[in-house]
Amino acid sequence: MFHPMDSRDQLSAEQSRSARALLNWSRVRLAAKANLSEMTIGEFENGIRKANPRSVAAMRRALEDAGIVFNVEGIPSLARSEDHNSVVATDNRNWRRRR
Repeated sequence: MFHPMDSRDQLSAEQSRSARALLNWSRVRLAAKANLSEMTIGEFENGIRKANPRSVAAMRRALEDAGIVFNVEGIPSLARSEDHNSVVATDNRNWRRRR
């Protein structure tokens, strides 16, 4: 049975780069959170090759789990919940300290 790709499983290279910028994440961090290689992220974002649907879904899920919300037009933004933003900001500060 054919299932059309759910918009929640879609992510463009530009959306990925923008969402990472909002989170102040490197490709390495997104790769770790999505359980993918840095090369997969880089090739996807640079348009070198198209990522498979499971990889794209994993990237989007990692970004959304970190607080990214994609609006109807697909533009990423951080969730507006004060509690969640403080958790994201703290998590990002701690990540930078660990490097």
